[in-house]
Amino acid sequence: MGCGLSKAHIRPEVLVSHGNARLTVHGRKLIVARHASGWRQAHIAAAMGISRKCVRTWITRFEDEGEAGLVDRSSRPHTSPRRTPAEVEERIVELRRRERRGPAWIGAELGVPARTVSRVLVRRGQPRLAALDPMTGQLIRASKATAVRYERSRPGELVHMDVKKLGRIPDGGGWRALGRAARETTKDRKTPLGYDYVHSLVDDYSRLAYSEILPDEKGATCAAFLARAAAYFADHGIDRIERVMTDNAWAYRWSLSAVITELGARQKFIRPHCPWQNGKVERLNRTLATEWAYRQPFTSNAERTAALAPWIEHYNTQRRHSALGGLPPVSRLAPT
Repeated sequence: MGCGLSKAHIRPEVLVSHGNARLTVHGRKLIVARHASGWRQAHIAAAMGISRKCVRTWITRFEDEGEAGLVDRSSRPHTSPRRTPAEVEERIVELRRRERRGPAWIGAELGVPARTVSRVLVRRGQPRLAALDPMTGQLIRASKATAVRYERSRPGELVHMDVKKLGRIPDGGGWRALGRAARETTKDRKTPLGYDYVHSLVDDYSRLAYSEILPDEKGATCAAFLARAAAYFADHGIDRIERVMTDNAWAYRWSLSAVITELGARQKFIRPHCPWQNGKVERLNRTLATEWAYRQPFTSNAERTAALAPWIEHYNTQRRHSALGGLPPVSRLAPT
């Protein structure tokens, strides 16, 4: 629909709601009205800041189609001669459902480029092979797309709980401190280092977070952590926790009930194999890894452990959070 001058030369009154058109329907009717009253096309173009060709186009369309010719039209071509034929698309979809093979295999079978097969499968709404059962072809994984992004309306209404497992650092530092070249010469294969378990609790509304490094993720350990985390939240103005969201780990499902009852809360489980439903604490796990655990090389496990509490304090009181408009979590809590 665009005709005439660049947008820099268009007066504000002829700007439109979409980026391709130079005129609104009202402006096109004005062209027709001025032409009907005797204006020359060159004068109409000069007065409206558009080209003569644009004026001629709309006058011609009005003469051929009436006012219906002045409305916006789709830019989609009337024909697509190079589009994959419908019968070929049907064969691609049928092969995918029957054989459960990827675009390269299907393309070779049908003599179609693999990229074309990929586009057809996406256009026809076929799930990725990773989401299908390899034996039956049934969909076994839910979509990671969240239909509605939610945020609770007050602190403590919902908290998210999870554990992040990190490999321990040997004394003197691991390969991140010494370099990859020294990895094989410094690694003690006879003495396994084991793991640290970073337990975390995040408030859904304020994003206030609390984390501890503990030796395991057993039920008693998780329950004791939740009690300490609740006390930390209370010290920061979240006096009551109403719901606790966790995954379906055994320790969470069978060991938290006593603490949750004592808090006067209810437990909420995510769908199995859908960790993104617990996304706020999963996002904290990623931030912990990138901004604390792997932000700098540590020369010992104790050094990294000691750096966690100061980082959590920085996260809650100073670090800008995009979901909070660039403010830290304490900005959403009452002063304590």
